[in-house]
Amino acid sequence: MPVHGTHNAVEDDRNEKILIYVNGELFPRNEAKISVFDSGYLVGDGIWEALRLHDGVLVFLDEHLNRLWQAAATVGMDLKMTRQELTDKIWQTLKANNMHDGVHVRFMVTRGTKKTPSQDPRLVLTGPNLVIIPEYKQASPESRNKGVTLFTSTIRRGSPDYLDPRLNCHSKLHEVMALVQAIEAGADEALMLDIHGFVATCNATNFFMVKNNEVWTSTGQYCMNGITRAKVIKVAKDHDIPCYQKNFSLFDVYGADEAFVTGTFGGLTPVTKIDGRIIGAGRSGTLTEKLSAWYEAEVQRAVAAEKEA
Repeated sequence: MPVHGTHNAVEDDRNEKILIYVNGELFPRNEAKISVFDSGYLVGDGIWEALRLHDGVLVFLDEHLNRLWQAAATVGMDLKMTRQELTDKIWQTLKANNMHDGVHVRFMVTRGTKKTPSQDPRLVLTGPNLVIIPEYKQASPESRNKGVTLFTSTIRRGSPDYLDPRLNCHSKLHEVMALVQAIEAGADEALMLDIHGFVATCNATNFFMVKNNEVWTSTGQYCMNGITRAKVIKVAKDHDIPCYQKNFSLFDVYGADEAFVTGTFGGLTPVTKIDGRIIGAGRSGTLTEKLSAWYEAEVQRAVAAEKEA
C-alpha cells in the first residue's frame, strides 16, 4: 500500500548520489555509517534539526539554531562548536553536493561514541557525533491536495517534568507508537492529547483548527516547539485573524470548520477527517488556503532579506 502523509516527497533520483557529512568527512549515501556504540543508536541520546534550502538560502536558520542550542542546554550536551562553525559545516555539505534549491537538510548531533552500551554519559569516548543529510525533497502535491486523515492515539504527549514535548530529541518512540496506532486504525497520522486530555499536537506535526474564522492551536506546553507553527501564528496576527493558543478538546475538534497541520517540510497540510469524522467540507478550507499563502510569502520575505544582507 502506498504511504500517504505530511512527509511524502516527490521521488528524485539525484538523492542516490548525495554526499553525507559524518564528523568532518563526506561519504556517498551507501557508505555513510556511524558506530553501533553511538549514544544516539544505543539510548536515543541525541538532538536534531531539519530545515530547507530555498533559492540559495537556509530558511529560518537562526530559529533552527536557537532551538538546537536550547535542546543541547536542556540535555546537558556540549556541542563543542559555535553556531557559525555548524553553519559552515552545513554549507560545506551543500556545496559539495552542488545544491542550491529544493533541498531538505537534517542535521543530527549525538553525545558521542560509548566505550560500552550504557546510559551513562561519562562513558563517551569521542563526541559529539555530527551527521548532516541533505536531500532533494519537494513535498508531494498529492498530500497537499488530498489532505491527511488523523486518528486520536491513546498515547499522550508527555509532561514537561519528565520529557518536555518541546525538546527535539532522538527519543521519538512514543510518537512512533502513536503513529502505529493511527496507521492500524486506517488513518494517515496520529493526533495526540496532553496529560489533561486536551488536544496537543500530532506525532510529527503541529495541529491547528478553525472555528468561526478563528484559528486555534494548543497552548504550546505539550507540543513540539514548531518553527512553522510560530510563523503561522505570526502571519495570522499580521492579517488580523484571531489566533488563540488555548486548551480545547476533541469536542471542539469534531465540530471544526477546518483543520490543518504544520511542519518545516510540508508547510501547511489540510486535515480532512479525524477519528472518522469529516472536518468541514472534507477538503482544504478557505482560511487554511489563505494562511498557507501568507506563510509562503513569509518564506519568500526571509529569502529576500537574507540575500540583501
